[in-house]
Amino acid sequence: MGKKKLYVLILLIAVQAPQVFAQDGWFKRFVQKTISDTTGEGKSSFRVYPTLGYSPETSVEFGFSSLLLFQAKNDTLNRLSEVAAFTFVTLEGQYGIWLDNAIYGDKDKWFFLGRTRFQRFPLLYYGIGHTTPDKEPALVDANYLLFKQRVLRRVRPNFFIGPEIDYQQLYNAEFKQPEDHLYDEPLGSDGTRNIGLGAALVYDNRHNVLNVRKGFFGELSFLKYNQSIGSHHNFQGFNLDIRSSHPLTKRNVLAWQVYGNFFTGNIPFNQMALMGGEMIMRGYYYGRYRDKNMLATQVEHRWLPFGFSKRLGGAVFAGAAVVGPKIGSLTPARARLSGGVGLRYLLFPKKDIFLRLDVGFTKEGPGFYLFTGEAF
Repeated sequence: MGKKKLYVLILLIAVQAPQVFAQDGWFKRFVQKTISDTTGEGKSSFRVYPTLGYSPETSVEFGFSSLLLFQAKNDTLNRLSEVAAFTFVTLEGQYGIWLDNAIYGDKDKWFFLGRTRFQRFPLLYYGIGHTTPDKEPALVDANYLLFKQRVLRRVRPNFFIGPEIDYQQLYNAEFKQPEDHLYDEPLGSDGTRNIGLGAALVYDNRHNVLNVRKGFFGELSFLKYNQSIGSHHNFQGFNLDIRSSHPLTKRNVLAWQVYGNFFTGNIPFNQMALMGGEMIMRGYYYGRYRDKNMLATQVEHRWLPFGFSKRLGGAVFAGAAVVGPKIGSLTPARARLSGGVGLRYLLFPKKDIFLRLDVGFTKEGPGFYLFTGEAF
């Protein structure tokens, strides 16, 4: 059973069916303010909008997404920075907050790239390897805390280098076995804390990280987790992320990505290379397949927007990925495939930012994703 989640953007429903709501009042003003980008060139923008979701693990989920967009010193020649937040609570008593940042300093002197997560949320566990059984997964009910940040300094045009820190903690953890079979409990299933220190090399000539119409991003990073600095386990790994976007016409973009994780040592299950999620291999639950190594790729064609609309667009995408215990085991014969389609809504016209609703298809069923900005 894969995780099935369906998100609905309440504001889009309101925009498409305004007759349902009163002609005046706070809700109408809230909707109009959210979908209208009235800020001038170089000025910061901040929007908050509600979401509604459902999955078997959480029941009904209520949340709010927010997005802050700005350019250093309000200078339009500087790159567009973004800080995105998502908070949620479910009828099962689960909750969380996600925070992602890509912040560029004046004239790109500094680049802060990272993410923060805190959540009380179930993690599904199907086992380790590329042939895990298609059976009911175990459930790890735990608190989860993640803080990952790169502090990068420009050393040449579009080229950055700097330290990286990764802190991840799984606590108050309970490993719940399914009724019809048992899993071997993996390393870290009773809770784990690990601190990684390392460095990252980044080449980035993108101007708008949330909607790249033309540009290249490449990152190679190394992190080492050691008990001497407070980790529960000793392990290390390289991470590779290469993305490229090519404009075909004024409205059409072709984008591709290659992504890899390569770890050695005693790796807890929650920090292994994880296949699936909202960024790559959409349609698979994040962690449906996991191992010490993963190599994944995807390609996507975007209409931003459609020729017949000022705000509505779409996308089609396809991907392939493979996990394995060694780099040599990452062969095409073991790869999993995914593909899908998506809708786009131009939420910030003056800053060219779209809201995306994607549905990814795999042999195990669909997965739904609602986020601000493109997947890569």
